[in-house]
Amino acid sequence: MQTEAAVLFELNQPLRLLTLTIPDLKPGQVLVEVAYSGVCHSQLLEMRGKRGPDHFLPHTLGHEGSGTVLEVGPGITKVKPGDRVVLSWIKGSGANVPSLVYQSLEGPINSGAISTFMRRTVTCENRITTIPPRMPLREAALLGCAIPTGAGIVLNTARVRAGNSVAVFGVGGIGLSAVLAANLVNATTIIAIDVFDEKLEQAHRVGASHQINARQQDPLATILEITCGRGVDYAIEAAGKRETMEAAFQAVRDSGGLCVLAGNLPHGERISLDPFDLIRGKRIVGSWGGETDPDRDIPRYAELHLSGVLRLDALTTRCYRLADINRALDDLEQGVVGRALIDMADSQPGQVV
Repeated sequence: MQTEAAVLFELNQPLRLLTLTIPDLKPGQVLVEVAYSGVCHSQLLEMRGKRGPDHFLPHTLGHEGSGTVLEVGPGITKVKPGDRVVLSWIKGSGANVPSLVYQSLEGPINSGAISTFMRRTVTCENRITTIPPRMPLREAALLGCAIPTGAGIVLNTARVRAGNSVAVFGVGGIGLSAVLAANLVNATTIIAIDVFDEKLEQAHRVGASHQINARQQDPLATILEITCGRGVDYAIEAAGKRETMEAAFQAVRDSGGLCVLAGNLPHGERISLDPFDLIRGKRIVGSWGGETDPDRDIPRYAELHLSGVLRLDALTTRCYRLADINRALDDLEQGVVGRALIDMADSQPGQVV
């Protein structure tokens, strides 16, 4: 059996589409027909060499998606052929098989425990979670990274409550998910900060009470004005930039305000904080996928969507064909899309959904 995949051969070069031969499944592995894959800044950092040296080239990419199980390897009890599943980089229960190698006409192609920029993928038991049969696979793809990280920060990491104030710096897929979850728990002041009006308008549609275009207004001064000089209870940084990380920390209130970092900086880059802010009671933490337990949280998010409470369909801004994967990544880098998806059914390139 074969599959078509987008492969990274060299850093700072476009991905190349290649036909790969799927190896026999080992114990703990699962073969999935991918329906949709999310496109995330993490892949951009890998492609652009901003995570340091890459010793695994050439290799596949993608860590968020949805699909249907085709085949299971020995020892698998969590899923069976025909199950609809979410694929995620966040580990759940089950066997962990960290890597494999596909064969191609251009030689061996490395792959990690999960890769979703491909039509059929071999993953492992702990990177997949079953979802209800009636859950749409397009929205389900967001449950692999964007929602678990963004909503997870709100619900699991920060534990935002009704009446709290929240500022979200960067309203791409993760930031929009955070806004959606903050609205779900009835936070009263939800401030979205970005440099693109279209993304701010989308944040407003999913629940942001205030929008700040950082190119037109000073985010910190505006947040202090909105909160009457107090600062917000929680700030979530999802832009992955040094300046926004520092501003997010400054934006939280004294005596218990919490800044949560979701974004990733290029390898070796640092942020600067005033330690007296820590003495005054501001707090800052990082988040590992919104502290998500996939077996617990992904089915819960799916049920919330199916009940109409969590509108996942409001998050996706554009679908691309697998053949247009490089365009999707370029658009993401330029900030012109919120959450982009690769539709493996070959939708029209750049189709707005």
